[in-house]
Amino acid sequence: MLYKAEKIVPYAANEAPKSVQVEQMFDEIAGRYDFLNHTLSLGIDKRWRKKGILTLRDLLPQNIVDIATGTGDLALEASRLLHPEKIIGIDISEKMMDVGREKIAQAGLAGKISFEWQNCSGLQMNDNIFDAAIMAFGIRNFEDLDKSLQEILRVLRPGGRLMFLELSTPEHFPMKQGYKIYSQFIPLIGQWISRSKAAYRYLPESIAAFPQNADLKAIMEKNGFVGTKYRKLSFGLCTLYSGEKSANCSNVNFSPSKTA
Repeated sequence: MLYKAEKIVPYAANEAPKSVQVEQMFDEIAGRYDFLNHTLSLGIDKRWRKKGILTLRDLLPQNIVDIATGTGDLALEASRLLHPEKIIGIDISEKMMDVGREKIAQAGLAGKISFEWQNCSGLQMNDNIFDAAIMAFGIRNFEDLDKSLQEILRVLRPGGRLMFLELSTPEHFPMKQGYKIYSQFIPLIGQWISRSKAAYRYLPESIAAFPQNADLKAIMEKNGFVGTKYRKLSFGLCTLYSGEKSANCSNVNFSPSKTA
C-alpha cells in the first residue's frame, strides 16, 4: 500500500506517474518559482534554509548532495555557510536547474556547485560518497518515499547525515487556524503569479497528506537512519529533520512494509 502522500499528484486527471507529473509541474513554473517561493512564505524560507544548513557545522562536510535542488537556493546557502569542496544538486526538472545554473554562474561558484538530472528513487551514484545530504521542501514530492530514503542512505558515507526541511501543518492555536485560512488562498495567489493552477492546488494538498513530525521520523528510522530528530520552526509552519547513517553501517537491501 502506498503512503497517502504518494497518491497526491499535481494533475488529477493525468495517469502519468507522480514523478513525471512533478517534473512537468516544476518545468512549467521554473521561471517564477523563486519569486513565488519567497512571496508565499513572506521571505521566511530563507531563514529556514540557514537554520537547516547551520545544523551541519559540526560535521564539516566537504562533499554534499542537494536533493530536489530546484533552483539551487539551498546549495548556495550551504556553500556560503559551510565552504565545502563540492556540492552536487540533483533534480528531475531541468528547467529548474537551468535557473539554478544561472544563479551559480553569477555567484562565481560553477567550479564548486554542479547540477545533474537524477531521480532520487534510483540514484546513479556510487555507495558511501557524500558527507551530507540536504534537501528543502522536496521530500513530499517523492513518488516512492521508502526507496528514496534508502537511496539517500546508500550514497551517504558511514557517519554521514541527512538534513531536510519540509513544510508542515501547525497544530496549535492561533497558527493552526491562521494557516487553514491562508492555505485556501495559496492556489489563487500561485495561479495569479505563475499561471499554473495545478501547482499551487497541489501545494497545500501535498502538505496536508504528508507524514509529519514523529510519523516521518519513524519512517526515516524504518529505512535505516539513526539518531533521527526533528524540530518545528515558525510555530510549526516548517519542520527540520535530520538523521545519520550508522558509522558501522554496510549498505543492505531494505524491504519495509508501507502504511497509509
